[in-house]
Amino acid sequence: MTLLEQNIDKIPSPCYVMEEELLRRNLALIHSVAERAGVEIILAFKAFALWKSFPIFREYISHTTASSLFEARLAAEEFGSKAHTYSPAYTEDEFGAMLDCSSHITFNSLSQYRRFAPMVQGRASVGLRVNPEYSEIETELYNPCAPGSRFGILAKDLSERLPADVEGFHIHCHCESGSDVFARTLTHIEEKFSPWFNQLRWINFGGGHLMTRRDYDVELFIRTLQDFRTRYPHLHVILEPGSAFAWQTGALVTKVVDIVENAGIKTAIINASFTCHMPDCLEMPYQPAIRYAKTNVLKDSNDLKDINDKISCFSPLNHQYRIGGNSCLSGDFMGTWCFDHELQVGETLIFEDMIHYTTVKTNMFNGIGHPAIGMLHQDGTFELFRRFTYEDYRDRMC
Repeated sequence: MTLLEQNIDKIPSPCYVMEEELLRRNLALIHSVAERAGVEIILAFKAFALWKSFPIFREYISHTTASSLFEARLAAEEFGSKAHTYSPAYTEDEFGAMLDCSSHITFNSLSQYRRFAPMVQGRASVGLRVNPEYSEIETELYNPCAPGSRFGILAKDLSERLPADVEGFHIHCHCESGSDVFARTLTHIEEKFSPWFNQLRWINFGGGHLMTRRDYDVELFIRTLQDFRTRYPHLHVILEPGSAFAWQTGALVTKVVDIVENAGIKTAIINASFTCHMPDCLEMPYQPAIRYAKTNVLKDSNDLKDINDKISCFSPLNHQYRIGGNSCLSGDFMGTWCFDHELQVGETLIFEDMIHYTTVKTNMFNGIGHPAIGMLHQDGTFELFRRFTYEDYRDRMC
C-alpha cells in the first residue's frame, strides 16, 4: 500500500495531492543534471505554480520563468527571486510592473523589442525569442514552431549585427520530449542561429525537456549539453521545463457519486470534472491513468457495447466503465477503464499524475466546486494548502 493510500482518510475529496517524497526525487535529479551539465534549470510557472511548495523548490533551484505580470509577481514575491520573463506581447499598462519583477526580459518580435526595450535601460538582461522552424511535436496545439506560428523571430529577419543591448536568445520547440529529440533539434538551432552566438551572453532552450520521465536518457541529455558548452563556452545555458519538475508527483483523489447506464454503456460519475479539473485530457487529448484500472482498452469509447468481445486478454479486469465528470458539458467524460470489481457509489478513484499543468489550468465552469489542494509529507502528515468555497466562485464572476 502506498503512502497516499495509507493516509487516504486524512484527505478531502476531491483533492489534488502532491507527495513531498516524489517532488524531492524530481528536484534532486534536475539539480544533478544542472550541476553535471554546467547549466541553469529554472521552473516554468505555466506548468506548475503551487507557491506553498516553493520552500522545497528553493532548496534545489534559484530562479523561475514567467509569461505574465501575475507570474512575474509570483516569482518575485513568493519564490523570492526575479523572473526570467517572456510574453508573446507586452502591453504599456503592465510592462513597467513586469520589468520590476524580472531579471531577464525576452521579446517575441522585433516590433515589441523596438517598442519596449528603451524602457529596460539596463534593469534586466534583454533577449529575443527566435524560431528555428523545426520541431518534432506532433500535437499542433502545443507546437510553437508550426508554419505560421506567432512565436519567435525567424533567422531571415535578423540583421547580421544584433542590437547592442540584446544579450540572449530564447528558443522553445519541445513538449514532453526525449533527449534524442533535443539532440536533433539542437542541430537545426545551430544551423539557423549560430552566426549570432558570439554576440550573446546566454541562450535559453525553453521547456519540454522531460528529464524526470522514467525512460528519459539523462546521460545523452547531459552529454549533448556538455558538448554544446564546449563549442560555445561563453554562453550561459538556461532551460525552463515545467512538467519535469512536477511529473508523477501527485494525484487527483475523487469519489464515485453515481453510476448510470445508457445503450449498454456504464458511466461512473465522479465528484470532479475533466473539463474543469483535468482540461489537458480533453485538449491534448490523452487518457489519464486511474490507479488499479486498465486504460485504453478501446480507442473509441462509443464501441463500449462491443467490449466483451475484445477484453478477454484483460481478464479479470472485466468490469468496464466510462468515467464522467459532474459538469453539464456533454463531452465531460473520458474513454474506457476496466476494473477487477463493480464500482460502488462512494468509492475512491485516484487519477495519477495530476499535478503538472492540471493545477494551473483548472476553472470554475458551471460553478463546479474546485478540488482542494494539499501536500502529503514524507512522514505521512497531510498539509492542506487550500480548500475552495462559494466565495471563490462568486468573486471570479463579478
